[in-house]
Amino acid sequence: MAVVIGQARQTPVSRSKRKIPDYLICEVLDGKPLYYRGYEDVMAGKKTLEEIMGSSSLQALLISYLAKIIFSFIDDEKYFVLISEPGVHLDNRDNLSNDIGIYDQAILTPAKISKKYTDVPPKIVIEVDISIAISELTETGYIYKKTGKLLGFGVEKIIWVLTEAQVVMVATKESIETFSWDKNIELMDGQEFNIGAFLAKKGIVVE
Repeated sequence: MAVVIGQARQTPVSRSKRKIPDYLICEVLDGKPLYYRGYEDVMAGKKTLEEIMGSSSLQALLISYLAKIIFSFIDDEKYFVLISEPGVHLDNRDNLSNDIGIYDQAILTPAKISKKYTDVPPKIVIEVDISIAISELTETGYIYKKTGKLLGFGVEKIIWVLTEAQVVMVATKESIETFSWDKNIELMDGQEFNIGAFLAKKGIVVE
């Protein structure tokens, strides 16, 4: 009796099991890669990497506003101000990035400036919104875990501007406080910013 042997049925590999390329990793937290928000669209061929890495116009404007304030008063003989998502290497399980990092030059010495992530803590970190895809962590969980890591690394103050909730969270080792973004908030050395007032002055309405 002849036996007909057909081709074995091939089970398609689900997208969730496909290896995600390293270039889609935004940060590493507790040894786990965190991917850019929208990485699934890149995997599916719907978007390019450049499309998901870019900031929204609101996010970019607020980073520019805060950077302008900083550069108006900062002592550039004492501090370095790093923008454009400077990376921070905390340890072999944590590589994070920030929107703005203010570094004391006594800690980030000229000799430590290189093509690699910095491995010393900024004095102040500023973050505007979240750029990663939230999977296992909630947004709140991610914010608090990253904040705790940075404070433990030696950062003195972390400022989060969250446009969806229209709030500013200020974290130090002593406290974590959340304010309406319509309030004046100290950045450093008595210098303040007010997100709500800035947007109102520019005629920008955020819904």
